[in-house]
Amino acid sequence: MLEREIRIRELEEQIEDLKKRFPAHSIKPAMVNRLEELEEELDRLRQEE
Repeated sequence: MLEREIRIRELEEQIEDLKKRFPAHSIKPAMVNRLEELEEELDRLRQEE
């Protein structure tokens, strides 16, 4: 359970960092895809509770 909580925190930090790096215009598709992947993994982990 501790490992899952650590991973959740890591994902939250990665998502926050990625969002901070988004440009005001013309977000690259790769960045959007990465954000979606991180959010999906985070959702899966949170549902396991």
